[in-house]
Amino acid sequence: MIVTKPKPFRKIKQFTDPHENILVVGCNTCTAVCLAGGEKEAEQLAARIRLHRRRQGLGGSVETVTVLRQCEHEFNEEIAEMVEGRDLLLSTACSIGPQALAERYTGVRVAPAMNTNMLGMVKEHHVWSEYCVACGDCGIYKTGGICPIARCAKQLFNGPCGGSQGGRCEISPDVDCVWQQIHDKMVSLGLEDDLKKIMGPKNWSWSNHGGPRTLKKEGFQP
Repeated sequence: MIVTKPKPFRKIKQFTDPHENILVVGCNTCTAVCLAGGEKEAEQLAARIRLHRRRQGLGGSVETVTVLRQCEHEFNEEIAEMVEGRDLLLSTACSIGPQALAERYTGVRVAPAMNTNMLGMVKEHHVWSEYCVACGDCGIYKTGGICPIARCAKQLFNGPCGGSQGGRCEISPDVDCVWQQIHDKMVSLGLEDDLKKIMGPKNWSWSNHGGPRTLKKEGFQP
């Protein structure tokens, strides 16, 4: 899932203070699951902005609305009436959400209330770990189902570096060496000999290094 974290409120004040009619737009998908930007969090943020504005003697209005997914114009269309007359849309979605709102509602300023951190897996309650960087060329079949790009500090393709000690990464004793995990998994599958095969250079043409990516489902006719 896409994992986000609320921006510091001092940053949000910089976005909101110059505006009078603000609509906080929540997203009930990824940011709701990670308890950062769903309906409840959007309402809490709006309440905090109202309190701040009252203390500062700022007028105007701050209202909220939440859509199912901000990354699809279909759902953003549903709030057209509420957007009318606003001069700021404050999005609690991942970074795709405010961009989608800006694309749909071209005459309104849009600001992000979230920082988008990673594609992560839930490890325990309120704890997520990065498992994917969306490189566009997944090769985890060769590494026991574990991604060395997202989970190795050096993004190594062929085994651990010299800094790995006791199954821990050299950057911190609290960080597991992912290549130790890959080795253990391949051994458990009886595939340890596969680790002796050198993986060649990765095809990075599917990543975003060549500019924005567009994906079209094969065989789909709009």
